[in-house]
Amino acid sequence: MEESSSQPVTELLQAWSAGDDKALERLVPLVYGELRQLAQRRMLLENPGASLQPTALVNELYLRLAGAHGLNFHNRSQFFALAAQMMRRILVDAARTRGGLKRGGPAGKTSFVEGYFAAPGRDREVMALDDALDALAKEDSRKAQAIELRFFGGLSMEETAEVMGISVQTVRRDWDFARVWLARAMHPTEPTP
Repeated sequence: MEESSSQPVTELLQAWSAGDDKALERLVPLVYGELRQLAQRRMLLENPGASLQPTALVNELYLRLAGAHGLNFHNRSQFFALAAQMMRRILVDAARTRGGLKRGGPAGKTSFVEGYFAAPGRDREVMALDDALDALAKEDSRKAQAIELRFFGGLSMEETAEVMGISVQTVRRDWDFARVWLARAMHPTEPTP
């Protein structure tokens, strides 16, 4: 996340929070490139011809933001945290729509790697991860947020630390712990790596 545009972005976010709908229109060009980069990172492992492309993901995010009311941002970090949460919801909704799989069905093996993006063939994995992440959030919301920002938002360790206001070392510990916890939650009968 670029520092140079931090001040204008923060001011526009605060204006938008205060009810200035025009502020969102001025904000989008400042953050669009960063949001598209986040979405593009998710596409690195996407199957060719996938139905959800980076631009479509960012456009859907914009539509949801434009339709949201009562959001309150104090800085750009809060904005990107919300963007990661919304990207998660978009991906999970797309997986459910494509697959029509009922919650609680069997899930395939999920790999928690940098740049992973849910491909249509991975719908069950996305939904299983969503369920496991919800369960983790009930036990440790900080660790769940770190996974959400990294996995769904595509943020680096450093960006995640900035958004969450914690050290990179804490993000690394949370990431390592949460990966193991989620693997156990998603595949309780398989040995944990």
